[in-house]
Amino acid sequence: MSLYDSVRRQIAPIHPEGYVFIAAFAIGSVILHWFWPPLGWIGAVLTVWCAYFFRDPPRVTPLREGLVVSPADGVVCSVGRFSPPPELGLGPAPMQRVSIFMSVFDCHVNRAPVAGRIARIAYKPGLFVNADLDKASEDNERNGLVLETAQGTFGVVQIAGLIARRIVSFRKEGDELAAGERFGLIRFGSRVDVYMPDGAHVLVGQGTRAIAGETPLADFSAPAPLSFRAG
Repeated sequence: MSLYDSVRRQIAPIHPEGYVFIAAFAIGSVILHWFWPPLGWIGAVLTVWCAYFFRDPPRVTPLREGLVVSPADGVVCSVGRFSPPPELGLGPAPMQRVSIFMSVFDCHVNRAPVAGRIARIAYKPGLFVNADLDKASEDNERNGLVLETAQGTFGVVQIAGLIARRIVSFRKEGDELAAGERFGLIRFGSRVDVYMPDGAHVLVGQGTRAIAGETPLADFSAPAPLSFRAG
């Protein structure tokens, strides 16, 4: 293997959504350098950070009937029973929810927690308070997916954060998703909530570090051997 191939394998690919931002940061760095070189170096560091933010590394998803994997990279910031957002149409009864907070240093490509069909996509404008707070699930701008699965109906909600100003969805209603498949992205700090039907045995607690498409959040079935899918 050549040195180029070895280095290339260690660098995560960039999601296409990030190209325009990286280019803008790079151009800004050149302009700043023209005015005052130290500012140009600061801009260069920010350009590298922007490229790092939009990374889209491959993941290996554990596949087993009843397993729920994390939809986001980040830290579990809330576990409990909460009423889902009304626009999802899941009713007012509390559902088991696991929330993952993504800092500006986490990968922000979101992946399906389970295999299923997108029955509904519901966008709701709102505020941009700190996504680590519980009230962010109610007050912040968000985009929700309703997934029909073998275990029941799930809600997956992308929530904009204090810095985030754009939620991007790659899918449409009626699409079929495999567990761990990419479905969206949130720019610059945010959160994802997963609402699960009854029967979910939660496997994580507050403070758990999660990796999108890989970390099991909950299980609906008895322990059984796992298989894996790379993507």
